[in-house]
Amino acid sequence: MRWSSYPSSHEAPPVVRREPRSRIAGFLFIAGLVLVSSFLLSAAPPKRLSVYSVAANYSLPVMQRANHDYVALLELLDPLGRVNAKLDGRRWRIRCNNVEGEFIAGQNRARIQGRATDLSSNFLIENGRGLVPVASLSSLLPRFLGGPVTLHEDSGRLFIGSVATHFTASLAAGTPPRLVFNFSSPVSPSVSTEPGKLHITFTREPVVAPASSTLTFGSNIISSATYSESNGLAEITVNTTAPLTPSFGNNGRTLTLTPASAASQASSPTPSSPPSAAARPAANSAANSAANSPGNSPPSALAPSSYPSAPRRYFAVVDPSHGGDDRGEALSSTLLEKDVTLALARRLRQELENRGISTLMLRDSDANLSSDQRAVLANTNHPAIYIALHVASGGHGVRLYTALLPYGSGDNGLFRSWSNAQSSFLAVSQGAAASISAELQKQQASVRIVAAALRPLNNVTAAAVAIEVAPAGSDLAQLTSPDYQQLIASAVATAIAATRDKLGATP
Repeated sequence: MRWSSYPSSHEAPPVVRREPRSRIAGFLFIAGLVLVSSFLLSAAPPKRLSVYSVAANYSLPVMQRANHDYVALLELLDPLGRVNAKLDGRRWRIRCNNVEGEFIAGQNRARIQGRATDLSSNFLIENGRGLVPVASLSSLLPRFLGGPVTLHEDSGRLFIGSVATHFTASLAAGTPPRLVFNFSSPVSPSVSTEPGKLHITFTREPVVAPASSTLTFGSNIISSATYSESNGLAEITVNTTAPLTPSFGNNGRTLTLTPASAASQASSPTPSSPPSAAARPAANSAANSAANSPGNSPPSALAPSSYPSAPRRYFAVVDPSHGGDDRGEALSSTLLEKDVTLALARRLRQELENRGISTLMLRDSDANLSSDQRAVLANTNHPAIYIALHVASGGHGVRLYTALLPYGSGDNGLFRSWSNAQSSFLAVSQGAAASISAELQKQQASVRIVAAALRPLNNVTAAAVAIEVAPAGSDLAQLTSPDYQQLIASAVATAIAATRDKLGATP
């Protein structure tokens, strides 16, 4: 007997159920959303952690586990020294440069050199690899490496030691003006454009934010620039109404953005044109050249009463005191004067540049400079004002110093005694100190003005002041507080800008 696969003639035909059109449309809409979401997720760049150190600059993948970001600790430490790891059940041991660490899977506490340390989330082991939470790196790594570590967690950037590259931005005189970036170390960014914007992206360099992440220039062509960080990158975005042509100089330490209409003229400046930023001597180069000069000998006892005329390049010279082997005052067991003065000088330079005052820092690294070298570097740049920066643990607030000259001028015809080089500028120096004092008092800061034989003030042939900053209260940590440093730097820059005409020069 054969069974037919078709219904007999007396059977009812099969029923086909039709879905409402609205439900089908809904299914299609949801499916479309899933496809689009999958595409966007697949197109998003993987999350990275960029690591900057003296030994190497590199990046690592970031993995998310249980809503926390993790990195592999062995891969993170490997470029920084001799590293090996061993897994024993749930116990994972790692050794880095003779420092031993022990982690246990599923626990949020580790032991490094026998001392317990807490993690922000549990330690994980995957395929024999030890994973640690990114949020714990700033407290975990100093135990292994023995030095400071700074983590920018939100943007995925990790700085090991004092490796950050700082920068300033200012408009160079000209028609139209050029935007000049000066970096403390060589950089090699990528530059891209879109209508109204130019993007400078740093993928390998440890470039960090200036005192203010938004810089304004007061130009109709180049109005402002903003700094931002994300996913292991740093970026400067320049807002402009004209196409800009980038050019690098000073061995990668200077980037000049020139409006397209002026780019063709940049290669042949006229003698009356101000020198381009690329032609300016860099602060680091000047400091290193002076520090390494043969014999490192002081200048002769007599200095010219007026140096040969030269194009003015900088309105202000900022001098972070000490540096190199000269540590200055030991403010605490871990805080040295030379480091605080450098940080304060960078803030002051940015504040001056923001006000259109071109500024040279005599050192932008841990360089050795004698008092005589500082005076020579200042004098040969012909600034309108020289500003030396000091910090102190004793006292309160700010002390402003002007030169205390020895008795008698010691002049000899066209020459002036080196110890009395400041004599013709003492009155304008005292005026600048008074202006700075008044501005600081507006900010409720305690201020004293003192005349002292503080070198190299006596040797500078320009208005010259020294600023010594102490905590406002009894907490030494205030010296490194960004808010306190910004208050001082902003007040000083405002005072210099207000007395620009009285200082007898134009930037």
